[in-house]
Amino acid sequence: MKIVSLMENTSQCPEILAEHGLSLYIEADGKKILFDSGQSSNFIKNAETLGIDLAAVDIAVLSHGHYDHGGGLLAFLEINEKAPIYIREDAFARYYNSIREADIGLDKRLLKNKRIRFTKDVEKLSPNMVLYSCNEKVRPYPSPAYGLCKEADGQFVPDDFLHEQYLEITEGNKRVLISGCSHKGILNIVNWFHPDILVGGFHLMKLDPETEEGAKVLRETAEILLSYPTRYFTCHCTGEAQFKFLKTYMENRLDYLSSGQSIVI
Repeated sequence: MKIVSLMENTSQCPEILAEHGLSLYIEADGKKILFDSGQSSNFIKNAETLGIDLAAVDIAVLSHGHYDHGGGLLAFLEINEKAPIYIREDAFARYYNSIREADIGLDKRLLKNKRIRFTKDVEKLSPNMVLYSCNEKVRPYPSPAYGLCKEADGQFVPDDFLHEQYLEITEGNKRVLISGCSHKGILNIVNWFHPDILVGGFHLMKLDPETEEGAKVLRETAEILLSYPTRYFTCHCTGEAQFKFLKTYMENRLDYLSSGQSIVI
């Protein structure tokens, strides 16, 4: 299995673009998969630089209904003529940032595309690839919305992230879980799946490691993550300062995946 970061908040190479968002290219189970598409078409430019042909992608997955993960989907549909896009139906609700003024949802023009496939709570894409929403599962750990909200009956309410889904890929004796932002709580997600490898954002960027409370939560998070045998590759909404803090505790169990970087499993 190969996983390439086509877009992420950071880049280690001047020829590779970076933006606040996430897009991963995955080769697994004989398929080529696009997982999220960043906030613009820049992930396509990075793919070209990296020699990746997105026209050959077989399956596209959207992790949740935020612009920084699905903003490039219209551009992807223009260059790829075959891949279905698997997405939660409620990903097209109206979502807002913590200011409650900026719409951070998806372009509603996507709804008109015949390649959009609305997923069930468990959606089998192939014998070894399954999408899960985990919406019916208990969340034993807190999963604060950090101000993110949605519109319901004309009112702003905290986002419950029922539009989020996770991709589990089994290859050989490894179970790899791909999570876009882990809005339902990274500790809940690891508790639900117990994956061998987890790739994705941890959504910890609002926790300031320079404060007593922020450091306490991050330290406890690291300790709980280490209680599982999982190997972690994080990015995007984890936050750079937060990653550095976690790294001091998790050492070789945790690494960062910037734009242009790849891992082979």
